[in-house]
Amino acid sequence: MNDDHRCSSLHLLIAFVAGAAAGAAVALLTTPRTGKENRDKLAEWARRAREEAATAAPELRAQADRVAYAVGQAAERAFGGDPRD
Repeated sequence: MNDDHRCSSLHLLIAFVAGAAAGAAVALLTTPRTGKENRDKLAEWARRAREEAATAAPELRAQADRVAYAVGQAAERAFGGDPRD
């Protein structure tokens, strides 16, 4: 992957997150719920997101380690040695 592609992917991700945040802000400002109801709903959403992230992080790390190992093995077979040399 070249630097231009990585940069454009990063910009796309940033634009997506910014768009999602703007959409969420508009939704909160135009909802018929009270401010307290919105805060309670956001607090509950944040709590669930934190819990899910905490349980997903070790699984993602293990998967990344498996992928890195497989790529290293493939590189070793393809190039006949340590790919970092």
